[in-house]
Amino acid sequence: MSENEKQARKAIALKYNEETDPAPKLIAKGKDAAADEIIQIAKQHNIPIQEDAALVQLLTELEINETIPEELYEAVAEIFAFIYRIEKEIN
Repeated sequence: MSENEKQARKAIALKYNEETDPAPKLIAKGKDAAADEIIQIAKQHNIPIQEDAALVQLLTELEINETIPEELYEAVAEIFAFIYRIEKEIN
């Protein structure tokens, strides 16, 4: 991995509908300018943002619309718990 790849900003977006999805799905991923755009869109729509570089690195290996693998359920569940707490504080 080159020095530039190590320093690239990365972002992913997950979507989960407990009524229709067996697990969260990766709906967007990007680095540098694309990562900035993902974050900007999330902010515009008041979607909570959680920073976890190690998890982002793992999730960028997935394809768009791919369901997260079982071995990442616990880490992703922690993110959804964070989002739930934020939404509860706001409302």
